[in-house]
Amino acid sequence: MSSLSVIEMYAGIGPDGKQVAEKLQVNVREDNACQLVRSPAFIKGLAGGDVVMLNKQSGQFELTQRSGNVCIRVFSKNDLAAVAERLTPELEKLGGDLDIETPRMLVFTIHVSCGFDKIEAILNAAMHDGSVWLYGNVYSEEDGETPLNWWQEILKPQ
Repeated sequence: MSSLSVIEMYAGIGPDGKQVAEKLQVNVREDNACQLVRSPAFIKGLAGGDVVMLNKQSGQFELTQRSGNVCIRVFSKNDLAAVAERLTPELEKLGGDLDIETPRMLVFTIHVSCGFDKIEAILNAAMHDGSVWLYGNVYSEEDGETPLNWWQEILKPQ
C-alpha cells in the first residue's frame, strides 16, 4: 500500500550560492521508494511517475524506475496564460498533463510514446516572444546536449 506524502529533494545551487530544495508530492511505497505524482519544476532528470529512493539527510536521490514520461518545462519573462491556453489542450489530446502552472512557468508530463517530433511541433507552435521550452529529463545534466536515451528500450518494437 502507498501513501501520499511531500518530500524535499536537492534541486541545485541558487543565485545566492545556497542549496535549493524542491518539495514534491509522492506516493511512498512499502519499500520506502517514492513515486513522483507530478514532474518537478527544477530537479533535472526526473518526470512524473518516476520512482526514486531518497536519502532524507542529503536530499539526494537514486532513480530506480523510469515511468516512460517526459518532463517539459516552459519559461517566459512574460505571462504564459496565452501559451498555456494554446498548449495545454493540444498536449492533453495526447494524454499529457499540466502539472505546474505559474504566471511565468509551466511544467507538463507526457508519455514518450507520443513521439518527440509530435511533442516538439506542438510546443514550437505555441511559443511566443520571450518564451522558451525545454525537456527536464531527456538530456545529460553535464552538458545539456547528450541524449540520455532511456526511451530506447520503451520504444523498441516488441
